[in-house]
Amino acid sequence: MAVQDGSYERLRAAGCADEVAYVQACLRLFFAPRANITDGRADVPAPTVSAATPITVTPISATPISATKVADIARLNKVAVFLLKALKHAPAGAAPAELPGWLDGYRRRTMSMNAACIGDSIAIDRALRERQVDFVFLKGPLQQHLLYGDHFMKPSGDVDILVSPARFGQAREALRAIGYEVAGKSRSVWWVRFLGEQHMVREDGARTSTVDLHHRLQQPGSPSPRDVDGFLRRKREVEVAGAVMPVISAADTLLLSSISVAKAFFNREPCAGYVCDVRASASRLNEAEQQRVLDHAAQQGLADTLLLGLRAADVLLGATGTLLSDRATRILARIGNADLFHMVMAPWLASLRWPQRRHVLWELCGREPVRYLAEAGWAASADLSRRIFERPATVQPPPSEMIKIVGGAANHASER
Repeated sequence: MAVQDGSYERLRAAGCADEVAYVQACLRLFFAPRANITDGRADVPAPTVSAATPITVTPISATPISATKVADIARLNKVAVFLLKALKHAPAGAAPAELPGWLDGYRRRTMSMNAACIGDSIAIDRALRERQVDFVFLKGPLQQHLLYGDHFMKPSGDVDILVSPARFGQAREALRAIGYEVAGKSRSVWWVRFLGEQHMVREDGARTSTVDLHHRLQQPGSPSPRDVDGFLRRKREVEVAGAVMPVISAADTLLLSSISVAKAFFNREPCAGYVCDVRASASRLNEAEQQRVLDHAAQQGLADTLLLGLRAADVLLGATGTLLSDRATRILARIGNADLFHMVMAPWLASLRWPQRRHVLWELCGREPVRYLAEAGWAASADLSRRIFERPATVQPPPSEMIKIVGGAANHASER
């Protein structure tokens, strides 16, 4: 099970329907600042936050919108800076009194964190190039600038890089040469073999720098890309502070954002920030490019993972009427828009009836029996490895969380 923030219990106990709707309205305003963002929304009541018309916040209950709850929801979903920017397009008084100050403080902390992350990235880029290790940066401030024109949209506490499995050891040694060491918890076979990553940390006085070194791009229990090395071949370069650094292609950015949505869905974690990345990536594509992305996702075995990310974006932010939106309607069709919306933004709600993970895996595998059995078997092997090498003090998942395999059963891989 994923580690849950203490805010989960507070939000679950106090109720937060009005605040969840308020955050959704702000996100829609961010992406469509001149539109009435209540048009075409999912079956979810949301207050109107529009620059074109005066703001109307009509709580479902008689209780005013709580700045504290909004802050918790925005922080958990990593969309606080989106709200700050959206409210600049809203009339005065659109936000609870305490919220703008908190959002501004969050933005300042994000700027400090991401500036340090960029500095770490430059040092890592230099170290890996000197060892001639092919790599690419994932997510983080570099991606945020490409998507939003701003390096400081979401806090990045570590640097994520991808290398090929064959160069994983060399990349690790290159990072050790500049002071990074493998964190104890990520030394096990489960981390290296099944998660396909290791955490590496460097102590620098009062600050700790962290690198997530990857050779895989999805946890066991969710479909993985068929050709991870392709993310390296298709990389592009961006310039930051005079340094030219490699990042993944536009199509792969959309795929990776959808992978992150699927991972959060399996872990039952809030993921509106990743969903915003899906929308920002998809909105840059014309119809021909959209078809190429669909074909690319199919080649990677991620067609349905992409559709999950796209449907989540349509439910949260409004359907776009594009080819991608049209294709996305079929994924997880048994889950209504209102439930999917809350699974994305407020997964702590006790009222949610989550689908069994094996059913989600079945759909994300395109309902292909051979691929489903392969992914389920990989998840079972990963879980066995974790039980042997990690020995987590967790409770056995209920039968509904089991992934069934011909000849036996194995529970879904434990998730970070």
